[in-house]
Amino acid sequence: MKFRTSITIDLPRDRMVQLFDDPTTMKEWQPALISFEPIGGTPGQVGAKSRLRYRMGKREIEMVETITERDLPRAFCGTYETGGVWNEVRNTFEEAGPSRTIWHSDNEFRMRGFMKLMALLMPGAFKKESARIQERFKAWAEKQS
Repeated sequence: MKFRTSITIDLPRDRMVQLFDDPTTMKEWQPALISFEPIGGTPGQVGAKSRLRYRMGKREIEMVETITERDLPRAFCGTYETGGVWNEVRNTFEEAGPSRTIWHSDNEFRMRGFMKLMALLMPGAFKKESARIQERFKAWAEKQS
């Protein structure tokens, strides 16, 4: 499954990317995040791996992020893996004038087992959640300026 979500953020690209690239503030705009732990490589650089734990309802989900491209302020890409799910995210940041940035998030999901069934039954849920993450970031980031 592949899809794109985009959002316009009322911040200059350099400032928006500075906020996006700071793992210490992720809990501010990802309230389900429990922890972010570097586990290999140089944090924030290509090849780095991190363990992310999220609370989804009453259960916890753990995934491993691997950074695959870092070309800031233009792009930041990675893969996210958890039981039965592989997700590649290609984030690109486009200047839309001196004080606005368009954040495009191109996602590809590959699933197996129960998660494949979930994707077939609720294909829009993955896109909705990706858009919600962008909306929360926008609301939080615009208050930081």
